[in-house]
Amino acid sequence: MSSPQTQPVGSRPDDAVTSSLEPYDGILLLSFGGPEGHDEVLPFLQRVTAGRGIPDERLAEVAEHYHSRGGISPINDQNRALVAALETELATRGLDLPVRLGNRNSAPFLVDTLAELHAAGVRRLLTVLTSAYSSYSSCRQYRENLADAVAELGPGVGDTLVIDKVEPWHGLPGFVETFARGISQALGSTPLDPATVRVLHVTHSIPDAMAEASGPPELRGLYVDQHERVAAVIDALVAETLGQSVDSELVYCSRSGPPRQPWLEPDVADRITALAAEGVQRVVVVPMGFVSDHMEVISDLDDDAVDAGRAAGVEVIRVATPGTDPALVRDLVDLMVDRAAQARGQSERTAGWLVAGDRRPSTCVADCCPNLRGPRASLCGAESA
Repeated sequence: MSSPQTQPVGSRPDDAVTSSLEPYDGILLLSFGGPEGHDEVLPFLQRVTAGRGIPDERLAEVAEHYHSRGGISPINDQNRALVAALETELATRGLDLPVRLGNRNSAPFLVDTLAELHAAGVRRLLTVLTSAYSSYSSCRQYRENLADAVAELGPGVGDTLVIDKVEPWHGLPGFVETFARGISQALGSTPLDPATVRVLHVTHSIPDAMAEASGPPELRGLYVDQHERVAAVIDALVAETLGQSVDSELVYCSRSGPPRQPWLEPDVADRITALAAEGVQRVVVVPMGFVSDHMEVISDLDDDAVDAGRAAGVEVIRVATPGTDPALVRDLVDLMVDRAAQARGQSERTAGWLVAGDRRPSTCVADCCPNLRGPRASLCGAESA
């Protein structure tokens, strides 16, 4: 796979940077959420799919993924671990700020977390999304949820909270390099026959229209472009480590829309089956669209992709997600420091970046990644709504 401007640029400073997070007095980790018991599964799925016309039989099918694992999604425990890791890194730098988790679709619900932070005296909050890329579902929808929560809190609470966010963070070294290391370890040091090996970079599928609306048409949208740029940098790092290049492709998982609606393709399991017919014997699956082992990673990759490989006679190796990798945690805090400097009117950059020409503003430009169902109020953007 190739993409313009794919050479790694910039790096994380060697010396740890201790800096101020003023004017912020609290940190919010904003995530998708997931059920933590059998009785929470269906209400969770109904919230996730509200207004999308997903048939009940499809919800029941997805629900089984959770019920077969005790009705529990791993995402909340993983996010709690990330909150703890961020708190530890902040404390190491002498930055004493509360870090709290807020979810869109399950407890702790966003509105409750904001109320808790406000009651604790927080008035200016910095938000980190657990989605690293640009699109409606991975950025603006969270911004809409922030606006909804602030409106629900009402006068005296919501209107006394100022909420900002960090920029999309897919180019952080601690994110990109984790995947490169995982691929290199999976392939080992033995010279490879390129015809029999393929790397599949996997991310969450979204509707074609949503992808195209996420950025300039010539890029086919920022969502695809950002993934292609990150994948190209990962490939370059792997080639440097192994001393040879390995063919790779960008594929997708977790399509959930109606058949008549075009979504990003190909599906990872379908592609593995097709690769077997091309003589590929080993596939390394890289969940580069995810920060931790969400249900999509476990169900679509560890189960469906591995099963597809087994049926086709292809060895499938799944690379780990970054999770709470210390380098990623440090980079995320560096990004917070950058955002705080911007809020103070400064332009310094602490966080390293590995994708050339690919940084987005932390304050979203007007009309970026629009809601295709119609405009809604959102925070952390240049528009007035």
